[in-house]
Amino acid sequence: MRADYPLEYLYQVALPGDQGLRLDRWLPRQMEGLSRSQVQRLIDQGQVQINQQVCLSKKQLLQRGDWVAVEVPAPTPLDLQPEPMSLDILYEDEHLLVVNKPAGLVVHPAPGHAQGTLVHGLLAHCQSQAGSSLSGIGGVERPGIVHRLDRDTSGAIAIAKTNQAHHHLQTQLAAKTARRQYLAIVHGHPVAAEGTIDQPIGRHPVDRVKMAVVAEANGGRPAVTHWQVQQRLGNYTLMQFQLETGRTHQIRVHAAYLGWPIVGDPVYCRGKSIGVNLSGQVLHAWKLSFQHPASEAWLEVQAPLSPDFKTLLERLQGNQLADKRPMIL
Repeated sequence: MRADYPLEYLYQVALPGDQGLRLDRWLPRQMEGLSRSQVQRLIDQGQVQINQQVCLSKKQLLQRGDWVAVEVPAPTPLDLQPEPMSLDILYEDEHLLVVNKPAGLVVHPAPGHAQGTLVHGLLAHCQSQAGSSLSGIGGVERPGIVHRLDRDTSGAIAIAKTNQAHHHLQTQLAAKTARRQYLAIVHGHPVAAEGTIDQPIGRHPVDRVKMAVVAEANGGRPAVTHWQVQQRLGNYTLMQFQLETGRTHQIRVHAAYLGWPIVGDPVYCRGKSIGVNLSGQVLHAWKLSFQHPASEAWLEVQAPLSPDFKTLLERLQGNQLADKRPMIL
């Protein structure tokens, strides 16, 4: 950070593609844990500077070489009430923790989910530990939340306890040095063993509940997903996905776009039954790899499969063995 910038977070407009972008579109890409509306609120509050001048216009167009500084306010006292719940904690220290989230658990409060979210459980967990808290960057309703998991997606999610840890993890996600790997069981079977899909994602033009592959000219945002076949299971495939970007429903949208919808997905895989009761899509955040925000040591945290995922996988593997067809591991 330049010495003449006392503010908390500093970014430079450096890429050719950033030239001419609106401030409120560019900044969320640098601070991945913040939504566009949260960034707009920071701008309205005078907490964003461009080249050491307060900028109050979210429509400000950026130029290459501009320095954008952001002052994140201190955490606001939370109105949320802590709710004790059983948390499967995979890693924890004074800076962060990684939780194995079960399918069906909403990450943070939202319309229709005012109680019983992971955030409520985290508040109770930190309250039970002297001196422990959650970062305030995500705002009153999303303290500590660095990245998201859909309600019905299980697996590893990182939680920041301090603003410094939150920013450090966000920076790694934006720079694509942190890695998020997922496992999923999909309908169908890719011909190739691995590949990459680079297709922008935006709100579905007709069904506003859904996301879809949408051209950038129509509001889509760049989205890149790497995929690899782990095991072929007859009419199904166990696949590994690695996110390069973090768009809403990204893996689910990209998998369905390629013709391999994720088993059990209630939004992008309707009408396909597998004869097993599932709590959600068979998509699991399997592994998180990142640099520790304080020690800078490389951490790799792996989340055990959810019961639904494990049961279905074992059943399909058993069918595969019974049919005496080869498996690719």
